Amino acid sequence: MSGQIDFDQFMAVDIRVGTVIEVDPFPEARKPAFKLRIDFGDEIGVKRSSAQITVHYTPEELIGRQVAAVVNFPPRQIGPFMSEVLTLGFPDAEGAVVLIAPDKPVPNGFRLF
Repeated sequence: MSGQIDFDQFMAVDIRVGTVIEVDPFPEARKPAFKLRIDFGDEIGVKRSSAQITVHYTPEELIGRQVAAVVNFPPRQIGPFMSEVLTLGFPDAEGAVVLIAPDKPVPNGFRLF
């Protein structure tokens, strides 16, 4: 467990919901990954993310799925791809990523609190 933080520190991490609108293979990645385009609504727009989620998800089942992502980290270069948001998930027992998402549809761009 990490050390305690205060509420303001938690609020500094901007976690929003978005809908995956495009998925492409990412063969240049060191570990198997997809390149995602995620729609976060009018305020934030469409952002790109590299996600190591190939064990549990196919491109077809990701399209239209809502995901949670940190939208206020600086962009990160991953090989030839610039990832603009960090798509969030938990590791399963073998370490493969399982996405986190709302269990009911919510508007794109809404913030986690």
